[in-house]
Amino acid sequence: MINKVQRDLLKKHIGPFLFCFFTVMFLLLMQFLILHVDKLVGKGLPFAIVAELILTNLAYMVVLAVPMAVLVSTLIAFGKFAEWNELTAIRAAGINPSKLILPVMAVGFLLFLAMAYFSNYILPEANHKARSLFIDIRITKPGFDLQEGSFYEGIDGYTFLVQKIDSKTDSLYDVAVFQEPIQDRYRAYIKARAGWLESADEQTLSLFLHDGSILRHIPGKARGEETLEQTKFNRYRMSFDLSDLTFSRQNPESRSRNDRTMSAQAMLAVIDSISTELDKEFESLLSKTGQKDNVPFAPTITARSFQIQRSGEDTLKAYNSAFDVLNIFEEAPEQVSVLNLTLNSINRYKTDLQSYKSNAEWRFMRIAEFMVEVHKKLSIPFACMLFVMIGAPIGMLTRKGNLGVAALISAVILTIYFIALIQGEKLADRLVISPFMGMWGINIFLFVTGTILWLHVTTSLKITNLLRKDA
Repeated sequence: MINKVQRDLLKKHIGPFLFCFFTVMFLLLMQFLILHVDKLVGKGLPFAIVAELILTNLAYMVVLAVPMAVLVSTLIAFGKFAEWNELTAIRAAGINPSKLILPVMAVGFLLFLAMAYFSNYILPEANHKARSLFIDIRITKPGFDLQEGSFYEGIDGYTFLVQKIDSKTDSLYDVAVFQEPIQDRYRAYIKARAGWLESADEQTLSLFLHDGSILRHIPGKARGEETLEQTKFNRYRMSFDLSDLTFSRQNPESRSRNDRTMSAQAMLAVIDSISTELDKEFESLLSKTGQKDNVPFAPTITARSFQIQRSGEDTLKAYNSAFDVLNIFEEAPEQVSVLNLTLNSINRYKTDLQSYKSNAEWRFMRIAEFMVEVHKKLSIPFACMLFVMIGAPIGMLTRKGNLGVAALISAVILTIYFIALIQGEKLADRLVISPFMGMWGINIFLFVTGTILWLHVTTSLKITNLLRKDA
């Protein structure tokens, strides 16, 4: 059962945890909007699509914000506990401080389980929907938006230039349209004194022009010179298809998935398939080189295979070779033929070996990338427990429970943690270190550090005393 002191200590975590969580979420959201605002503005996207894109991207922010909030809240809660001399009081009462840390560690363990489930099942689906939405938005062209004195090329095959736009009447003045040759349409330059736009629906747009002319470039037959045809008009209508300008959404399940949009089980299945392909290629290589059934790596050679008809006396003498196979043949031309055949076989096997090597390296890198993501789904949530292990003793030692000190210490720890995590991922992807060490190396370091600090504040074992005795 949790006693009153432990319950009070847990309550001290709630406020700082929520404050830090929402603050980090806000900062990450602002960073996301700054990075991607150019992809969203000017596309004429419905508000619901933009809101869904933001919500689906909140998933990865949650995975990052929860461990950060755990660290800050732990530092503040235990710092206040020590600052208000409550830690001194329980030590005077003969209570070991470890009893205070264990309930918080239990909550950290529950957060670890919750975030591990979130990272494995919810985060991949959110990433897949966000990725699919990004693709749909990327291929969406901006809406039809003419600006005074600016070229507009949003509709394929046309370039518009309007010198003046009356915002009150939506009238256009000094309109120029450059028409590119597409299918049965000639290249043309259309100019009008005035005009206006009408749209019967969202899919079509009509441009009505007054008092203008059309200059068409009609190509000649059989590569002859083109003919220029000029036509004047009092009124002219042009219709455009706007279906390409509207946002169209594709079913996310119809798109392929990558390592960021798959669960651990799915990635392990892909790894198994890649390993099977790798084994098949290796068996194929052994079959080509004659090694599958322990056959020596050499062509099958007999003396009868190299009977060479020669005319006249051969001045060449047989070479006494260190290779017993060549000494079987008594004449030099036969030895040369065997050597040539062997070299050709070796060159052919070398090409097969190089092809297998390149394919194997690519597959090993793919396996490493998937294994990194598999370990990441547990390593980052596991930080919820590690930050309790390292945050609680640091808070007791600093005896400061204000937000400024906690933010400063957290910034240092989190910077080291995420730099190590990012660099570990890069090194693991390049096969420099194993995926396990790439994702768990910093966790192991923090676990050892947290254990030492925990022993320092909960037992009589002091690192400073050990160093003093050694000295």
